[in-house]
Amino acid sequence: MDATERRIAAVLMASPRASWRTIARVLGISERTVVRRATPLLHDGTLRPTAIRNPARFPRLIPMVLRIRCRPSRIQAIAAGLARRADTVWVDILGGGDEISSVLFLDGPRARTSLLLRDLPATAAVHSWDAYDLLKVFPAGFAWSAGLLPMDQFETLATLPREPADAPQIQPLDDALIDQLAANARAGYSDLATRLGTSASTVRRRLDLLISAHMVRMACEVDLRLLGIGSEALLWIATGPGSLEATGQELSRHPQVRFTAATTGAANLLVAVAADDLGGLYSFLTETVGSLDDVRRLEVTPILSSPKRTGLLRRSEI
Repeated sequence: MDATERRIAAVLMASPRASWRTIARVLGISERTVVRRATPLLHDGTLRPTAIRNPARFPRLIPMVLRIRCRPSRIQAIAAGLARRADTVWVDILGGGDEISSVLFLDGPRARTSLLLRDLPATAAVHSWDAYDLLKVFPAGFAWSAGLLPMDQFETLATLPREPADAPQIQPLDDALIDQLAANARAGYSDLATRLGTSASTVRRRLDLLISAHMVRMACEVDLRLLGIGSEALLWIATGPGSLEATGQELSRHPQVRFTAATTGAANLLVAVAADDLGGLYSFLTETVGSLDDVRRLEVTPILSSPKRTGLLRRSEI
């Protein structure tokens, strides 16, 4: 990607359903340029707008993160198997090539029991695993631009209300709508209405309700290496219970942080960081994390590859 394409990608990451006119206005370029540059990237899958349910608003979903240690010679096959599961959101291969991290939104206690007591034990190459519940996902990371937009441009795209509206009663149409948006979050209201057998006004109204209530989160997937990001890592941070909320909120707003969640386990905060290079990662650790008041323990695991992000398979990684 050149500089213009990266800026367009950054706008779509921050606001996946932004109109061509909005993107042009924010970036100060012509709408024709935006369409000419962005359309091929969307058509060939370089940019992949998608949507994901917020498990905090769907009580049946159990959000969990796994750390799986396995035989290095089988790690790609195991990661690919996890990535093909419909309930996995992210799959990352970590560290020295013998560990996988995966975020899953499991459909109830039975699915969790099946995964932990049947599926993983039955996988011969898996040595051991730790499973942690995600207690809270901090929402700031869902409007992320990889630090490529100035703050004034970024703030004009903040489409997610800070405080969620009351959750509407979920209708069958809502689940079908979210599934359609997961395949293409930029689909137009008329196109969605045709696929769902309803009117465009109904689709608009239900989507506005889902977004205002934080029921669904929009995202735009892109290989971060195309944005000049060469170093990604997961941070497993232990902080005091009294400072967990403030620490999570502060880190989630940092332009290098793409995901922050409070978890169970010895480390109570999981943070995904993206930096230009190892020097940028070091600066983040020493300056940003180092300036926090109540960090009691820190583990850094580099991300080697990512077979799945935001529920989308990265076929080149499998």
